Amino acid sequence: MIGAASRRRTSSVPSAASLSSVAFVSSVAAAIAVAVAAAQQPSSYSVILRRGTIVDGSGGRPYQGDVGIQNGHIARIGNLSSERAEGEIDASGLFVAPGFINIHSHAVPSALATAENMLTQGVTTEILNPDGAGAVDVRQQLSEAAMPGLAVNIGAYIGFNSIWSEVLGAATRRPTADEIARMRSYVANALAAGAWGVSAGLDYKPAYYADIEEVVRVVDAAAPWRTNFPNHDRLTPEANFSSRAGVGETIAIGEKARLLPVVTHMKAQGHEQGSAGTLLGMMQAATARGRYTAADVYPYLSGQTGLGALIIPPWAQDGGRDEMLKRFRDPAQRARIVAESEEAMRMRFGGDTGEGILLPATGQLLTDVMRDERASAGETILRILERGNPSAILPFGVESDLVKFLQHPDTSVACDCGATTNPRSHPRAFGTFPRVLGRYVRETRALSWEEAVRKMTALPAATIGIVDRGLIATGMAADITVFDPATVIDRATYEEPSRLSEGIRYVLVNGTAALVNGKVTGAPAGRVLNRTGHMPSRPMNAMAARSLAVKGSINDDVRIDIDLSQAAGASRARGRFRLQDSKTNTVLEVTEVGVLQTAPGWASFTARFRNRATKGEGPVTVIVERADPFITGHPPTVFAEVNGSLSVSGTLREPASVIRIKN
Repeated sequence: MIGAASRRRTSSVPSAASLSSVAFVSSVAAAIAVAVAAAQQPSSYSVILRRGTIVDGSGGRPYQGDVGIQNGHIARIGNLSSERAEGEIDASGLFVAPGFINIHSHAVPSALATAENMLTQGVTTEILNPDGAGAVDVRQQLSEAAMPGLAVNIGAYIGFNSIWSEVLGAATRRPTADEIARMRSYVANALAAGAWGVSAGLDYKPAYYADIEEVVRVVDAAAPWRTNFPNHDRLTPEANFSSRAGVGETIAIGEKARLLPVVTHMKAQGHEQGSAGTLLGMMQAATARGRYTAADVYPYLSGQTGLGALIIPPWAQDGGRDEMLKRFRDPAQRARIVAESEEAMRMRFGGDTGEGILLPATGQLLTDVMRDERASAGETILRILERGNPSAILPFGVESDLVKFLQHPDTSVACDCGATTNPRSHPRAFGTFPRVLGRYVRETRALSWEEAVRKMTALPAATIGIVDRGLIATGMAADITVFDPATVIDRATYEEPSRLSEGIRYVLVNGTAALVNGKVTGAPAGRVLNRTGHMPSRPMNAMAARSLAVKGSINDDVRIDIDLSQAAGASRARGRFRLQDSKTNTVLEVTEVGVLQTAPGWASFTARFRNRATKGEGPVTVIVERADPFITGHPPTVFAEVNGSLSVSGTLREPASVIRIKN
């Protein structure tokens, strides 16, 4: 059925901080020559997916077609009946979609080499360090995670919580100006190393103790990078444990720091159940004010975190676990902690009886432990925490809110999970993406197929800034998920949380088969994905008309001519891209354009080029900046990655008026 496909090389895209105002590649001609030499002949495909229904990630209508893969990229889309490949997949009756992108991953590094629970959900990319967690040295973290091999792609945020803890420790105190500067340097260094945004979990201690202005002063170091701020909303006793206050704070930080706010694993909790419309209205109002706001959600009504993290009052957690346990031993403080913990349970989780709270490590309900302990819910939780620090599954919401969150156009699907081998976790770790497809598309029709796929692919890609994944389009990286719309469904339950999902038939990661007939292959096809400053977080505009025109030269030898347009609702762009290097007599011309993506002053597209001299072909990804934010004077710049390596980058010699972007 399917043969091994070629692996894509890891590109060496420089950080924005390293860019020169003259030219970003010392020898453009030499770089082009090397890249073009790697181009394969147009008839050579590693894999062809035949006769599938293509759900391309844009939100547009599905269509029938074949997909040809070459050199780890999508080479052609259409009728390829006369073409042959090393391996073929018969996708008749199946949907062919971009690989799903999980932008909220708590992956266990040791599980990334196989990632069975994620591949069987159709996930090809995981973005680590959500909720403000993770290493402060992102480059080292990703390098170490990749050493055993990766079954899926990985990237990472830089976590505000980790930075705060690194600099200030576990106790409540106000940071000095020097400490703020140190925290800002961690943010800037991580973004230069390829981080995909600045995450936070302000509901978790000790980051909880930061006031909003302190958070802004740290994270606005990321503003020049035009990136995003996903935050686990902070629900405080002072604000009556209000989800509205938490969402409002996330939006306020994003606005003040000039970052795209993302309300991560969005919820209307406890006593505010039924208020999804109000919360979504707050997001829409922020977008209308000019600060586009997005969200992500998983399709369950219970979450999982440390048992005491969101229940034990913040003052009792001040200073860390040892200080908390000391307070537990003081009778007066213990009584207060029990009372306030039970109030938090009432407000956040719908009651103080312990109903619905599960301890997954032992499979016990809290109510069973309460009966054994002959104690109230709050007192029982303290006793459990005195013996250890287990996680808990905590109920929070209602179905009507969940459906509204899923249906909101700027909400991605993300599982709040990641690659794991833990058999006693939350069912979301094994079932999130198929559950949306099976339950909320096929069974309840809350979403269409094309909208659900968009929320798993192109929307999360745009939210964090990915430009070459998330769409079935010529020139895109060949991360592809093939599933059966008639059978796809989750099987994991709270009682059996590690049951694998069904209906995901094939998964390709960078063109290599990672899942065949529902079984992982063990292929180390994943790679580390790094963001540059020229990949802005942005809203999707896939259904709007847009165009790009560029004419100029990088230096005396290399000229670029681009004139592309994409009609509203069209599956691909049309027009020309021509790169001519007079020194080597190289002329690259586009044979098929993929999708044109635009934002104010910015554009990107993927395509397939042909070398006129050698007749070789290959993929190209182009990014155009009308006014580069990282260069003095903000000149127009162009970046072209040919065959997986940065080959052309530099400032245009002509005036900025030669660049026209319509979005």
